[in-house]
Amino acid sequence: MDITHEDRVVIQSLSPYWHEQRVTALDMLRLDLVHPVVSGNKWYKLRLNIMYAQDHGFKTLLTFGGGFSNHLIATAYTARKAGLACVGVVRGKYPVLTPTLQHCVDEGMQLIFVTKEDYERQGEPEWEQQLAAQFDELYIIPEGGDNEWGRKGAGLISKFIKQDYTHIALSVGSGTTLAGIRNKINAQQNVMGFVPMKGGTYLTEHIASHLVPAQNCNWQLFDNWHFGGFGKRTDELLSFMNDFYTINNIPLDIIYTSKMMYGLRALLTDDHFRSTDRILCIHTGGLQGNVSVQDKLVYR
Repeated sequence: MDITHEDRVVIQSLSPYWHEQRVTALDMLRLDLVHPVVSGNKWYKLRLNIMYAQDHGFKTLLTFGGGFSNHLIATAYTARKAGLACVGVVRGKYPVLTPTLQHCVDEGMQLIFVTKEDYERQGEPEWEQQLAAQFDELYIIPEGGDNEWGRKGAGLISKFIKQDYTHIALSVGSGTTLAGIRNKINAQQNVMGFVPMKGGTYLTEHIASHLVPAQNCNWQLFDNWHFGGFGKRTDELLSFMNDFYTINNIPLDIIYTSKMMYGLRALLTDDHFRSTDRILCIHTGGLQGNVSVQDKLVYR
């Protein structure tokens, strides 16, 4: 099953004015163009999971996410297209559904709301068995597609990455995409993961455990630019997003890619790179998350 438009994916050079010519090349892989709903890396993390579920006769998908989860929407949409029932386990209580959760419902996803404590039990066999007992022929996809098929699917993004790039920059949520890409591209290429939450480098051990030994090198996580924590924002970040769009004509999302590009700009300003370096930034989509700040952005 393929519902996306990879022919629309482009590599777009950023304005030399934006990076002040501190590196030889700074480009962006526009995975946000692959699909308006299953955008960015979401499709790649879901694709092989969906194929596995279909091949093994599963009828229902169950996955996890928060009130503004791109992963939940992507799973709901993809499940409907694949003819599968879908369940979303949501962290927290929402007497009024967020636009994201309403979109999930509109796509046919059944929502189950759990406490933060129960949500953190995902991965525990006993708890997941209790969930599975409520549904027929259930296939569970971890939050963010963080399993073997999600990582292998994310590895397919490597086909867009030329070997002449010295650095690959991407946002990190579960670490699935970084692990998938790190395992597939040239080990000499540097992979930079920007984590949009406080203390995000805790993911280092988790990511390393899923890397091929020969590929467990030349990668690093940065969690300096979280703007108060996951999902948090400031006027400075919104201003940055507007300026970036004005200069490069590329919309960024408020949760992930904007914080990555802000951090990358800070590293460029601090002369973190050599003038001969060539950087590829991966736009991982998720623009639906901007609905809460649309009135403050110059793009819609």
